[in-house]
Amino acid sequence: MKSNYNKFPVTEIKGQSCTAGWENIFSEVKKNNPKIIAIECYPGVFLDEIIVEVQTFLNPALIINTAEAMKSEAEISEMVQPYVTDDPVFGMMNTLELEDYFDEKKILNLQKIMNDTDGGVVIIGPGAVLLGSQPELILYADMPRWEIQMRFRNNTACNLGKTNYRDPFSYQYKHAYFVDWRVSDRYKKRILKTCDFIIDTTKPGEPKMISVNALFDALEQIITTPFRVVPFFDPGPWGGQWLKEICDLDRSAQNFAWGFDCVPEENSLLLGFGDEVMEIPSANLVFFQPEALLGEKVYEGFGDEFPIRFDFLDTMGGGNLSLQVHPLKEYIREKFGMTYTQDESYYILDAEENAFVYLGLKENIDPELMMKDLESAQLGDMDFNADEYVQKWPVRKHDHVSIPAGTVHCSGADAVVLEISATPYIFTYKLWDWGRMGLDGKPRPISLEHGKNNIQWNRDSSWTKENILNLMVPVAEGDGWREERTGLDAWSFIETRRHWFTKKVHHHTEGTVNVLNLVEGREAIIESPDHSFEPYIVRYAETFIIPAGVGAYTITPHGESEGKECATVKAGIRTDMIKEKILK
Repeated sequence: MKSNYNKFPVTEIKGQSCTAGWENIFSEVKKNNPKIIAIECYPGVFLDEIIVEVQTFLNPALIINTAEAMKSEAEISEMVQPYVTDDPVFGMMNTLELEDYFDEKKILNLQKIMNDTDGGVVIIGPGAVLLGSQPELILYADMPRWEIQMRFRNNTACNLGKTNYRDPFSYQYKHAYFVDWRVSDRYKKRILKTCDFIIDTTKPGEPKMISVNALFDALEQIITTPFRVVPFFDPGPWGGQWLKEICDLDRSAQNFAWGFDCVPEENSLLLGFGDEVMEIPSANLVFFQPEALLGEKVYEGFGDEFPIRFDFLDTMGGGNLSLQVHPLKEYIREKFGMTYTQDESYYILDAEENAFVYLGLKENIDPELMMKDLESAQLGDMDFNADEYVQKWPVRKHDHVSIPAGTVHCSGADAVVLEISATPYIFTYKLWDWGRMGLDGKPRPISLEHGKNNIQWNRDSSWTKENILNLMVPVAEGDGWREERTGLDAWSFIETRRHWFTKKVHHHTEGTVNVLNLVEGREAIIESPDHSFEPYIVRYAETFIIPAGVGAYTITPHGESEGKECATVKAGIRTDMIKEKILK
């Protein structure tokens, strides 16, 4: 059957307009004839493109790149090193502010030059406002994290305050994850409301601009309705072929291993303004509408972070994921400065008859011998025999297994996993990667020391079967529907419910954000009982978000699915678990 998955979901915004193209943007900018213009830029924005267009359409007397006022690269490298660290994968959360990147003497010198300049001045780059001189107009050029990652891979972006375009992607990503994005997000949250316009430069040469007032109005509109973020997909050494067909992806690609369709830290939102569509980081919604989106209790516990992640792991026709473990909450706080860890689960969205997961350890294994064999395998002296130490469980479509932090696990080949987890997803300690290379031809980093410090050796097959394997419990039923609690486990702050339905099902957010996926059925419609939002169509395998403030909503089979059985999996936050799981 032809794919109906929507890869580019647009949220229509009412009552606002969007300006497209550099000529039109700068015509708007010139209306009040500002003498000093600041163009703030998130790291990863192409400054050279903006500088050329400023020269063409504004032709100011002076253009200043904020890099001219920053400390030297050597000084910046020394400053960020405690947070970047020498670990090949992991760093430490930082407390830096964007002001820390600048040299006060350089700023004073540039301010003198600006004051002595007759004619217009345009300051461009991260921290443009920090150079002072009271800009009369402030624009903010934003950028989604996924696009920044693509630019890292193409050697067209560098880290904040550096010119390291040729550094390995893994280093640039780690540097951005632990340092650049944290610094830049703190700064954005401080200054965005003081800006006049926000610019989308995600597609080079196709800029879009709206007023900052329009942006905040758009965010207020979004939190009153179901919505989707823009999914993105990535190949991997174990990747499969299922996502190509279901999500209508490039059939000529080697594979697609991951599908990220609800990772608001890195996804984007498409905003529709009549004929124009503008792309913004979906994190902006979390930053500027956190309580309405997340709910009061979730916001109180997590702050302006989105705590639930949904993504796909496709091994259909591929290989096993790496054997891995996630850190315990105390460990992730002490070593990396994170306040909560990655408890997760695998919902089996599809599977061949031979599909399986590795989950938990076998009975009575010798931990020292297992670590010794893993170390020998890492040195290339032998292959690690996972079947000797780790329990293998067959899985079928619609099974659901929980994976609390500290549990050794991985999905096997020939399955499609809908991974439902807490958000700090970078913290995966690979123990064994089956002796294969990454797509770059290099071994993927193994984290045995971190892994050894977090493996819970008592989680053997009997413990796994009793505590985390297919925890299906009937909850309620009615005319044409039934509800089950599918997990997660007793240790997770995320709880999941599955609804099977041939007729309308009534839901309520109960004051916390809901994240759902249509795991069975071609199409369903989400409606408001009091018509507070427009009916919203979702399709098979699409993840969608219901803001906490929406309250009551219904889901009904729609279109080709009318009269047929559909199913959703819904994740929410157990507010009674927040204090236990979040370490202040």
